[in-house]
Amino acid sequence: MAAESTALIDVGVLFAAVALAGVVANRIGQSVIPFYILVGMASGEYVLGRIDFPALLGTEIVPHGSALALAETDFVYVGAELGIVFLLFFLGLEFNLNRLIEARSRIGRAGTWDLAINFGIGLALGYAIFGSFLPALLTAGIVYISSSAIITKSLIDLGWIANDEADPILGTLVYEDLFIAVYLAVASALVLGGGDVGEALGQIGVAIGFILALLVAVYLGTAWFQRSLETDSNEFVVLRAIGITVLVAGAALALGVSEAVAAFFVGMAFSSTDHVHDLENLLEPIRDTFAAVFFFWIGLVTDPTLFPDVLGLIALAVALTAPSKLISGYLGGRAYDLDERHSVRVGLGMTTRGEFSLIIASIALAGAGTGLAEGTAETIYAFSVGYVLLMSILGTTLMQYSDRIEAVVVPRLTALGPTPSATDD
Repeated sequence: MAAESTALIDVGVLFAAVALAGVVANRIGQSVIPFYILVGMASGEYVLGRIDFPALLGTEIVPHGSALALAETDFVYVGAELGIVFLLFFLGLEFNLNRLIEARSRIGRAGTWDLAINFGIGLALGYAIFGSFLPALLTAGIVYISSSAIITKSLIDLGWIANDEADPILGTLVYEDLFIAVYLAVASALVLGGGDVGEALGQIGVAIGFILALLVAVYLGTAWFQRSLETDSNEFVVLRAIGITVLVAGAALALGVSEAVAAFFVGMAFSSTDHVHDLENLLEPIRDTFAAVFFFWIGLVTDPTLFPDVLGLIALAVALTAPSKLISGYLGGRAYDLDERHSVRVGLGMTTRGEFSLIIASIALAGAGTGLAEGTAETIYAFSVGYVLLMSILGTTLMQYSDRIEAVVVPRLTALGPTPSATDD
């Protein structure tokens, strides 16, 4: 059977797999996100693909020969991109421009704590392991950036999105996403261009220009975004919102700017209109569907056989950077004048790493033999996928069991006395 005629079967297997993962997670009362990732890993060429099954249902045969394994098809890749876009679009809906401007000093304080502590630890870790600046820069980005997609999904699933801790979490994610837009331009130019600083500066200029253009559109375009959804048809509301969001995100990606950052700004633009409630109700099932594809894709492209060689590095990174995010998140919560309990929740909420770390790892792998030695690039990639998998499970678990953690930690923090906050200057 031709590959084209089995594509629908592949997609059916994908959705059946994530549906089964959802059933299992729901039955045992766990977050569904790690199960999406694990079932994606099990469905890929690196697990089922290594088993010599006979042909079944005509599913696409991956390089190792198993007909039960799914390959990373165009649908899975684009579906994963859409998952990131919709998750960050919803993040923008919760954070309009006026709110962003009003909270700029707090966002700056919380984000700077986050950057200084976690990026600094990543640089030190990377330099200690690899002994040179460029691998250290990539390692710093991998361990610094939290997963906007996974954290946003967890905030919604756990009902934290309306709580006090949501503001510093969302604000810090905004800070990180803006920083990473420039960081990715620099890292891509240095790794793929063999260290061409001029190219890096050019990409930085494009990224900053695009972000500024989006900010102007958000600030001046409220009336246009309002009119764009003026219709009595739910069908047209959905089509128009998706059309605008995906088109802007796609243009950003084509220019080398994060599609996630672009989608966030589009969501922010719509957040100032009267259609926020309609967008949330109508697009929520679409968001959750493609979010499942995104998390499945993380597992699908993860090769667990790479982990044994970098287990020590992964363990060291987790031991250093899980506590560092807890500390920086707690300080970020205090910058928002939150009490100990809610500040602890901010730290728990910021622990997860995900999509951006994998993007940085992909840049490292693409630069093997150009900006990086092949062995170094492969080590960074293997470390990143193992680190992301472990931190995604750890982060979602910490959020899910926050009540138990708070019961132990908060009394001890309270006993230590008040921590300086944003109003103590």
